[in-house]
Amino acid sequence: MKRAHRMPFGATVKSDDDGVDFALWAPSADSIMLVHTPAAGAAASHPMQRSADGWHRLALADARHGDSYAYRLADGLTIPDPASRYNPDDVHGPSRIVDPNRFEWTDTDWRGRPWHEAVVYELHVGTFTEEGTFQAARERIGELAELGITAIELMPLADFPGARNWGYDGVLQFAPDASYGTPDDLKALVNAAHGLGLMVLVDVVYNHFGPEGNYLHACCPEFFNAAERTPWGAAINFDGDQSRTVRDFFIHNALYWIEEFHIDGLRMDAIHAIRDSSAKHIVQEIREALNAGPARERHVHLVLENDANLASLLARDGAGLPVAGTAQWNDDLHHAAHVLTTGERDGYYADYADDPADRLARALAEGFIYQGQPSAFRGGELRGEPSTQLPSTAFVSYLQTHDQVGNRAFGERIHAMGDPALVRAAFACVLLSPHVPMLFMGDEFAASSPFLYFCDFGPELASAVAEGRRAEFGGFAAFADEAARARIPDPNAEETFTASKLRWRERGTQPHFARLCEMQQLLEARRRMLVPHLAGARHAGSHRCENGLLQVQWELASTVAGEPARRLHLLANFGAQSATQAAAPPGALVYSSGAAADAAGLRLERGAVHATLEDVAGG
Repeated sequence: MKRAHRMPFGATVKSDDDGVDFALWAPSADSIMLVHTPAAGAAASHPMQRSADGWHRLALADARHGDSYAYRLADGLTIPDPASRYNPDDVHGPSRIVDPNRFEWTDTDWRGRPWHEAVVYELHVGTFTEEGTFQAARERIGELAELGITAIELMPLADFPGARNWGYDGVLQFAPDASYGTPDDLKALVNAAHGLGLMVLVDVVYNHFGPEGNYLHACCPEFFNAAERTPWGAAINFDGDQSRTVRDFFIHNALYWIEEFHIDGLRMDAIHAIRDSSAKHIVQEIREALNAGPARERHVHLVLENDANLASLLARDGAGLPVAGTAQWNDDLHHAAHVLTTGERDGYYADYADDPADRLARALAEGFIYQGQPSAFRGGELRGEPSTQLPSTAFVSYLQTHDQVGNRAFGERIHAMGDPALVRAAFACVLLSPHVPMLFMGDEFAASSPFLYFCDFGPELASAVAEGRRAEFGGFAAFADEAARARIPDPNAEETFTASKLRWRERGTQPHFARLCEMQQLLEARRRMLVPHLAGARHAGSHRCENGLLQVQWELASTVAGEPARRLHLLANFGAQSATQAAAPPGALVYSSGAAADAAGLRLERGAVHATLEDVAGG
């Protein structure tokens, strides 16, 4: 089985080893030279042919897989291909010709997994293992499958400057970063994951390019719309003059990951920062392209990050299928749980501080907390849209992500600063809800390693980033003086990166092993009791909360003729004292910790969680 995505950009190897077609869209350039360097031979320059619509093309009969190439502009600047499939010498070096048909896939029967089966595990390839490579990750993912994970989500892979980065500074959208390995190494990871029953999602960044190594400004300024500004400068041109080709570039990128690498879905970073006033938003157009292509034959998912809480982008059609996004990262739930378990109320956490247990209950029942109400943190701005019409599986919920850990000055994880009993309870609530749960790498064994912000920029930019990060924390009381800010790790220091690597040996030692066993127990209860019915979670649940005792229930419609509907009940005590429920919720026991029946009813200790699944007569 061979897989390749054909696109109008980049270097395309012809069949029967008949050379390579090169194509670059650069309307402002009158002339461009292709610099071709055979794997064994000297570089030679060849003029490309320019068409009236701004494309520069060349067919080179003696070019082969493994050769290097670059584009030389009229001013002498030599740049990599913006659609490079592989850039082994980093973002400033030449591109490498790749024939995707050389990789032999063995996952012929893989059709993906339906979304309601997803238990997501977010990982950063460079810090997931000591080696920090695709190959090393492949050797570890079997342990995730055994735990009960069904999907791994890889933080952005697009080639970034230097040897280490979170991935959100990528500039070559089609080239997996060479510090992790080759494109074939990534394919081998995906192939192995599918063999274990794991989906693979990839985080893509379509709202900006990184600050170093982005040569599109030089060769193709039409890629940007100077009239639209973002925190990273001129916006990517999704809706201005000549935006059609720009949109096609990103649509092809989405299809490329799904088709050529057999990826099961994409997580689209910060779509609220995409400037697109088109009649059809780029997210919608990407969904339609996926539906018209690979999604006809297998499950393909599109997960959004969207601070605006636009429920309309998560709408379902008459058949219950996503119109655009399959699901959205649910920061609302995270923020409420964070305030509840840690007591922190600074910054955006202030919006969740008035009654965090009730806020968490609403997030579990309805998805978004902010569904059109004013946000005090945002100066009274109305935020969000009603979400009660959405299925619970439209929300990816978590207690930690790379953002929520790494954007702290010292990268502390929640189990290092939260109340232990409440943190355990919050994890149980997420894993036993109909939401799609997500763990950040290391959550499963309460990893001791931090996850810090790290990068590897050139000297001038590196200094500006380090100073800017320390200044950013200057507004917090804990970092008011210069000495305190100086203790914040330098993002560009290699030790900042190495400190963030998971320590896998911890999994077998206490207390980490106890946490691992608890997580596995929760995930097994979810798999066995809840997953068979989650396709029936078609709308919001109901909730109440009194003195920190959270009660949520969800109706799960029957998806099999003749079977009853179910009602999922969840109780969790986040109060300061133990609590008693007059009657235990009906149904088969799904999970119980810290709860016991007594003469007064069901007694729940502080941090207790109790879940049951009830058959609903006539459902």
